[in-house]
Amino acid sequence: MTYPHLPARRAVLLAAALAAAGCPLSAMAQDYPTKPITLVVPYAAGGSSDTRARQLGEKLAVILGKAVVVDNKPGGNGNIGTDFIARAAPDGHTIGIGNLAPLAVNKTLFPKLSYDPQRDLIPVALIERGPLVLVVSADKSPHKSLKELIAASKAQPGKLSYASAGSGGSFHLAGEMFNIVTGTDAAHIPYRGGGPAANDLLGGTVDYMFEMVPAAMGYLKSSPPRMRALAVAHDKRLASLPDVPTFAELGIKDMVISNWFGIVAPKGTPPAIVAKLNQAVNKALQEPDLAKRITDPGNVIGGGTPEDFAGLIASESQRWGQLIKARGIRPD
Repeated sequence: MTYPHLPARRAVLLAAALAAAGCPLSAMAQDYPTKPITLVVPYAAGGSSDTRARQLGEKLAVILGKAVVVDNKPGGNGNIGTDFIARAAPDGHTIGIGNLAPLAVNKTLFPKLSYDPQRDLIPVALIERGPLVLVVSADKSPHKSLKELIAASKAQPGKLSYASAGSGGSFHLAGEMFNIVTGTDAAHIPYRGGGPAANDLLGGTVDYMFEMVPAAMGYLKSSPPRMRALAVAHDKRLASLPDVPTFAELGIKDMVISNWFGIVAPKGTPPAIVAKLNQAVNKALQEPDLAKRITDPGNVIGGGTPEDFAGLIASESQRWGQLIKARGIRPD
């Protein structure tokens, strides 16, 4: 068993010490868990992360044989709850939800962050990705295609605008990335949440916005439709929006963007316990009812190894960190 999130020398010493004590890594997971598991969600109850945590927790409780208790610790754009996870006892009995903001974005947005996501947390498993979709108002926008929107934005630099749920969030970052890769200069209009942003999009106050597919679906599928989807920020078309092309299909590179989240544990959590948790999460994600809850609204099932999740966090941290610095983005 490897331990990629510790320096190599420390990982070797850890394994040697455990073996010398007559407690090989594989044996450490045999009795785990020995008590209920606390699953920390760094957001308020009722949101998408909280809902999925509770659904996943029910599955993990059956698989691992102990109750999984969801503990909401909202605040600070996810920083308060994530700091709590990082400081918890590294025994596998306190784990948490980690997503794009606290794991890959906030380190650059908040220079005095109290934790380092890549130093203080161990990735366990990716739960899901939520691809973004670029939408316009169905009855207010004259733009019927992405090509038309880009052409209009280039013809009138700075005149078109896009909405987001707040500065520094994924919708804002997606809008800035879109400006960069298309050579456009649309103005960013931040709102206090996705609801007000969507309302002004529908009313024609702003020209477009990036949105999560589940949140946009009701507007896209209403009769008549209130929003029009121009492109999805995924590497392939989504089953929930089969007629909407990807950005890549339309010749726009580097626009694979999603909100993602997974399970993380405090640094120092034994590798055997991380492995057991990873296996449990992967097994839970294969349950048909949970898989359906993830994919039906337009999200993509995660899974994979801890190393896979660690690689995603590292690449996303570099990608968004560079963009935040280059564009001088600051939180609200």
